[in-house]
Amino acid sequence: MCTLHFVQPRARVTAADIARLANVGRAAVSNWRKRYASFPVPVGGTAASPQFDLEQVERWLVDEGKLPAVADEDRLWRNLLAAAGDPAEALAAAGEHLGGVRELPFEGLRPELAALADRHGKRGAFEQLWRRFADLPGQRAVTTPDPLADLMAGLAKVDGGSVLDPACGTGRLLRAAIRAGAGVVYGQDNDSAATRLAQLWVSVNDLTGDIRTGDSLRHDAYGDLAVDAVVANLPFGLTNWGHEELGYDRRWEFGVPPRTEPELAWVQHALAHVKPDGRAVLLMPPSAASRRAGRRIRAELLRRGAILAIIALPPGAAAPHAIGLHLWVLQRTPTPAGAIVLVDAATDSVDEAYRKIVEAVESGGKAGNVVPVIDLLDEEVDLTPGRHSPAAAGGVDAATALRQGRERLAAIVETLPGLIPEVGTEPGEALPAVTVAELIRAGQVQLLGPVKAGAEAVDRPVLTGDDVANARPPARRTDPSPTPEIDLRPGDVVVPVLASRLHARVVTEEGALLGRGLYLLRGNPETLDPWFLAGYLRTSANERQASSSSSSGSSRFDPRRAQVPRIPVVEQRRHGEVFRKLQLFDDAVREATALSGLLSRHTANSLASGSAQP
Repeated sequence: MCTLHFVQPRARVTAADIARLANVGRAAVSNWRKRYASFPVPVGGTAASPQFDLEQVERWLVDEGKLPAVADEDRLWRNLLAAAGDPAEALAAAGEHLGGVRELPFEGLRPELAALADRHGKRGAFEQLWRRFADLPGQRAVTTPDPLADLMAGLAKVDGGSVLDPACGTGRLLRAAIRAGAGVVYGQDNDSAATRLAQLWVSVNDLTGDIRTGDSLRHDAYGDLAVDAVVANLPFGLTNWGHEELGYDRRWEFGVPPRTEPELAWVQHALAHVKPDGRAVLLMPPSAASRRAGRRIRAELLRRGAILAIIALPPGAAAPHAIGLHLWVLQRTPTPAGAIVLVDAATDSVDEAYRKIVEAVESGGKAGNVVPVIDLLDEEVDLTPGRHSPAAAGGVDAATALRQGRERLAAIVETLPGLIPEVGTEPGEALPAVTVAELIRAGQVQLLGPVKAGAEAVDRPVLTGDDVANARPPARRTDPSPTPEIDLRPGDVVVPVLASRLHARVVTEEGALLGRGLYLLRGNPETLDPWFLAGYLRTSANERQASSSSSSGSSRFDPRRAQVPRIPVVEQRRHGEVFRKLQLFDDAVREATALSGLLSRHTANSLASGSAQP
């Protein structure tokens, strides 16, 4: 008779995990994989997102002096992930063990979890594991970022009161409410795995609260509950939200929501649970402020004073990051106000936007725009903040922007003559040419890219084809990371694959990654000047030579077919200096063009506000 033994799966880590363990950027991990033959080989995952054995990675990091040791918390979390196979199950199993609900089913990990609890206490141990769970890319994509959650809790004035989140998920907003001083929290969500974690967090931290599982609109678990504040990051665009069966629901005191207006159903659900003088702060899609189908409900909300403020957030404040979401600050008041506060922070940085929002809402509109309700009760009842900014908006700020814009434009115009390179116009002999493909075969140029989309998010600037075409610097992206990750170096030449015309730009700063849809030409600086290469790539002859038609209407470019003069590097540098000054000239003209539009707008705003005179 044989005895079966349970073999615990070995923990695995991604490149992003390794970077966090070693406190380096992901590019460093990519470089280690290329430079060191001893770096552990992948044991799973995909080509775009390989996974490595944690123990092998730990030994390699220690042997190479990259890390004294992997933290016990990280090792335990990775072992829990390997054993459970699902992040939510791993955290829930550990939390239930710490909370005394049931023993950890992975017997071999119980000593490690007990040691962690001895070191940090049960609450601290659970918090350590929760942080690692929250840092997973999948969690960051679906939860409310802590800065925004704290802002919402502050606007809701939750201090000392009771708080409900009817779409609580794992409880990120409820955690912010507790940080802001809430006394008791309630949550509901139709994701049982998420509510299990939220309830565990409440239990392990000995908080007063209750979390239920279910559809808040169809099956409200707190039908008679009235709280001091409601905070929620609502599910967007759900047409199957229960319109047919909820047609006569008592919550629709401002009007029955059309099937296409689920967000206005959530608004009324929130207000139905708010005590008199209480607040609700909801994260909403911008379309909810203007869709024609919801105009009657928006009008009734205005008439009865239920809307205190609507705030346009900048893109990137929360997922989906490409859209500037809205915050609706609602109130239940017996004395409707005659105006609401509209704050357009869509063009501010996230930090600047949050400061402006708090000042505007708490001071009654100093940094926003106080709009009389009567002015909003037109045929559309459009509450989009940006559409109600008066011509006088900005006042002194517009005058300051006007002065600064004039000064900057004057400075640019003054530099333009000096940026135009002097070139002799006497005819000369045609120079012998060589194709870029020949330079590649000769080893003078290395061709990299185009890269593909990876499986994980990236927290570094990524240069895109649009950046190159519009002469913009690389920016941090919310898209998946490029794979493989290729670090840009000063002197690299980048060429978009698809564009309306051939663009070639020299990289002047390090720190960014090569984005999708770009070729990278990395030459030997001893034999090839990058400005010379980029300049000649952009000639009309090369644009014809290197292009082919594309189904998108743009042209597809292959820089290998382009030709450049075959001249010594000393001569190349003379040519390259001409192209470098032309690039500076072109950039200055672009900036001046952009400033001219802003200057016209600031002039009009300043005249309208009375802060400037003709």
